[in-house]
Amino acid sequence: MKRYSALILITALAVCVSQLAQAQGNKEAAKLAREGAEASKNQDWNKAIEAFRKATDLDRKFAPNLAIAYQQRGFASANEQNFEDAIRDFSDALKINSRDARIYEQRAAVEMKMYDYDKALADYSEAITLKPNEVRYYLYRSYIYETKEDVKSSMADTEKALKLDPKNAEAKSRKARLEAKQSAALPPVNLPQPAPAASKSP
Repeated sequence: MKRYSALILITALAVCVSQLAQAQGNKEAAKLAREGAEASKNQDWNKAIEAFRKATDLDRKFAPNLAIAYQQRGFASANEQNFEDAIRDFSDALKINSRDARIYEQRAAVEMKMYDYDKALADYSEAITLKPNEVRYYLYRSYIYETKEDVKSSMADTEKALKLDPKNAEAKSRKARLEAKQSAALPPVNLPQPAPAASKSP
């Protein structure tokens, strides 16, 4: 009986020590997260990411903050024309939060600036999967298809955009342009020529 009681006491102490260590870790994680938030406020993205990374290592609940910091640094890099850095940061943000359509949209915008249309198409497709009623995603994807001379796919996305927003001026303009391209691409119709009139001999 004494052994059983001693085992229970040791187990209880181990649980208490574990909880105490976790509470200490949470306090440290919260402190680091506050530092990350302050750095984000000052737009010191490197410091923010480092603080949020350490906080996330201690407590996963801070992972969304880390994803946001990567996203913000990616946006800042894109504005400074550092496209490779921006792509890397958006990709890191998506590793943490793959359910954020806005991050896919931002990465696709950078990929378009790099003329990497296939990757941009894939990212806009992911964004559409996550937010199927977002008109601008269809318009961006339609633009890429048009740029790639895929009139059929561009028209399909333009039609989806118009279904969601029938008065969208950009979609209406693109539809008219695509219809003109489709008409120009049709082979000419050969109408039967009238038989030449028989000439009368003098």
